[in-house]
Amino acid sequence: MQVIDWFIGLIRDPGELIRWGGYPALAAIIFAETGAMIFFLPGDSLLVMAGLYAAQGSLDIVFLNVLLIPLAIAGDATSYWIGARTGPHLFSRPRSRFFNPDHVKAAHDFYERHGGKAIILARFMPLVRTFVPVVAGIGGMTYRRFAMFNVVGAAGWILSMTLTGYVLGTRFPVLVKHIEKVILVVVFVSILPGIIGYAKARWRAARAAGEP
Repeated sequence: MQVIDWFIGLIRDPGELIRWGGYPALAAIIFAETGAMIFFLPGDSLLVMAGLYAAQGSLDIVFLNVLLIPLAIAGDATSYWIGARTGPHLFSRPRSRFFNPDHVKAAHDFYERHGGKAIILARFMPLVRTFVPVVAGIGGMTYRRFAMFNVVGAAGWILSMTLTGYVLGTRFPVLVKHIEKVILVVVFVSILPGIIGYAKARWRAARAAGEP
């Protein structure tokens, strides 16, 4: 229960992790979300929060990005390698407390719809970003092609999140006193593409069912 309470607290205020662990904690989580396929880590909110702290002077915004972009790239590269090595085994792996094969299947469907650019788009979608690199490895995408999308996606994701927090913290420093509200907005914006995609899928299914 203590672990669950800690994790809920981390989602509500990722700043506690930054205050406690600093750069090493940020680096570990950014890598682990994809590299270790720990899909429930709060990557987006943590990055925005890091940007807010950088605006206050607690972190260096340049060093932050120089550190985290390579780790985000390495995380996806690790997931790609896992997919290339394990292949279809992940699709048939039994469900457990920490693994749901439906997540892999959802990532597979997303990858099929968007092709190579899914590697970039998935960076901005919690859960999906954890498993799309695995699916790319399973699907046999050449590493050279994967690496190109991986670098662009990682840099775009890290920079957009940290700089959003940095700009907000610089122009509206009062936001630091309303952390939970900021995190709620970040989480909502992060999952919005998934909500829209789900609604469209339900609408298409309902329309197909109603056609003669």
